[in-house]
Amino acid sequence: MSQALSGIRVVDITNNQAGPSCGQMLAWLGADVVKVEEPERGDPARHTHRDRADSDSLFFLSFNANKRSLPLNLKHPRGKEVFRALLKTADVLLENFGPGVLDRLGFGYPAVKALNPRLVYASIKGFGSYGPYSDYKSYEPIAQAMGGGMSVTGFPDGPPTYVWPSIGDSGTGMHCVIGILAGLMQRHESGQGQQVEVSMQDVVVNLIRVSLRDHQRLGKPAARTGNQLGTNVPGTTYRCHPGGPNDYVFIFTQQQMWHPFLRAIGREDLIGDARYEAPEARWQRRDEVNGLVEAWTSERSKHEVVKILAGAGVPCGACLDTGEVMTDPHLRARDMIVEVEHPVRGRYVTVGNPIKLSASKTVIAVAPVLGQHRGEILKELGYDEAEIRALEADGAT
Repeated sequence: MSQALSGIRVVDITNNQAGPSCGQMLAWLGADVVKVEEPERGDPARHTHRDRADSDSLFFLSFNANKRSLPLNLKHPRGKEVFRALLKTADVLLENFGPGVLDRLGFGYPAVKALNPRLVYASIKGFGSYGPYSDYKSYEPIAQAMGGGMSVTGFPDGPPTYVWPSIGDSGTGMHCVIGILAGLMQRHESGQGQQVEVSMQDVVVNLIRVSLRDHQRLGKPAARTGNQLGTNVPGTTYRCHPGGPNDYVFIFTQQQMWHPFLRAIGREDLIGDARYEAPEARWQRRDEVNGLVEAWTSERSKHEVVKILAGAGVPCGACLDTGEVMTDPHLRARDMIVEVEHPVRGRYVTVGNPIKLSASKTVIAVAPVLGQHRGEILKELGYDEAEIRALEADGAT
């Protein structure tokens, strides 16, 4: 069955996480994503936190599923020749090189546009290609710091805090997917490609817009509030049995859920009690109410708490650790945790596609080994066996 992006070719010359996560999503949606890498070494992510000497790292495998690998030396004249031939067949070029690097190689947007006017040229940068910070380098924590994300994360008496979910890297990748799809849609009308640019700092700013609203609403920088969500009580994490590092549950109770919550924990006697009935009253007595809640949760496992409260219509969530996420029956039922077979590593667990399309089913494949599709792709570009061997011997691929 064809997929949503069948027939779309993406040339992915990105590395590490932000760009590869974008290319992987496009591949999951059916695009033919050709990952162009340096010969011999490939994407540096292949070696990041490597746990086995004979296999690419799990980090690399997590962001390059469903792609094809073509090694190309973009500094080599014949490597450039192959790259130009590839770009002529492409719908999208995805890159995350430093400012000016591709221009110096001869593949800046004006040159590529002249080669293929229909191509969508997508760039992921730390701070974009213009503005006072455009020459600055960025990584995930830098983007979180400069985008304001760290300033609103953590507890009031602690420092600004980095969060591990990659809002700067993978968040930028997903924003870039949106830009690419928009560019392809506009091409249907105009017949022309365009340049798409996504900055990591910009993305973090977009993701913290609620905190920016609060600054304007309150007239001062948004404060760090730890796990407390607004002034709702219950509205934070509560310790559960047996008290391990992740034996917590987050409970969020708005006013209409207060009575169902009390019934669920067996405290019907507090229904109508003026000390706790109104949200403002509970907030004023929050230490007392939170103590009452935790006295109940601490006698039960987080999964038992969720079963009772969710069953009563009270929003709550167990704080799953990474091992629990990988074995969670709901995530497995939704193909969000899947097992795949790697030619060297064997079977391993990876994350599935969170975007579910009824007419475009995603089958998760393994990331390619370096150069796995060299001959296949070069033949598609018109090179014969002798030419392919010569390119490889010459160091171009």
